[in-house]
Amino acid sequence: MKKTSSMSERLNTLRAGVLGSNDGILTVVGVLFSVAVATTDQFTIFIAGLSDLLACAFSMAAGEYASVSTQKDAEKAAVAKEKQLLKTDFSSELATVKMFYVERGVSEQTAALIAQDLMSKKPLETIISIKYNLNLGQYMNPWNAALSSLVSASIGGIFPLAAMTLSPVQYQWPATILAVCVSVALTGYLSAKLGNGMVKTAILRNLIVGIITMIIHYTVGIML
Repeated sequence: MKKTSSMSERLNTLRAGVLGSNDGILTVVGVLFSVAVATTDQFTIFIAGLSDLLACAFSMAAGEYASVSTQKDAEKAAVAKEKQLLKTDFSSELATVKMFYVERGVSEQTAALIAQDLMSKKPLETIISIKYNLNLGQYMNPWNAALSSLVSASIGGIFPLAAMTLSPVQYQWPATILAVCVSVALTGYLSAKLGNGMVKTAILRNLIVGIITMIIHYTVGIML
C-alpha cells in the first residue's frame, strides 16, 4: 500500500512539474514576442520576460498547492464519512464490498465470504479502497506539487528568455522559435511517457500549441 501511494505521489509531482514547465515556456514566450515586436530595447524585453517568468512560476505553484490541498481535504472528508457509516450502517457497507466483487465476476456466495473476511479485519481500509480507490492515511503532499511547479515553470521559462535576450540580435527570433519548439516537444514527450499516452501525438500537439501561441502574440505585438 505504501509503495503504491508513494509511486502515485511521485507521479503526481512529476505531472505538476511537466505541466508547470510547459506553462512557463508558453507564457514567457507569449510576453517576449508581444514586447519584442513592439520594442528593440533588450533590457525592456528581458525585464518583461523575467517578470512574467516569476509571475507564472509562483502562480503555478499556488494553483497546484490549492488543487492538491483541496483533493487532500476531500479524501479526508470521505474517510470521516465512511468511519461514521461503518458505525451506523455496517450492513450497507458490507453489501457494497460484496457487490464490488460480484460485479467483477465472483459468485455471490464467494463474494459474501470475501466481503465478510475483509470487513472483519480492515473495514475502513477496505471500504475506502473499494469506494474511492484510496489508500487509507496516504495523502498527496501539496507542498511537493507546489515546489515542483515552481521550479519547473521557472526552468521552462528560462529557455525562451535566454534565447531571446542572450542571442545576437540578428538571430534572436529564430533562436527563440527553435528553443520553444524543442522545449515544448520535450514536455510533450515527458507527459506522454508519464501518462502512458501516444508520444508522437503529444509532441505534435504541443508543437502546434507552441507555434500558435507564438503567432498569436507576434500578431498582438504588431497590432499594439
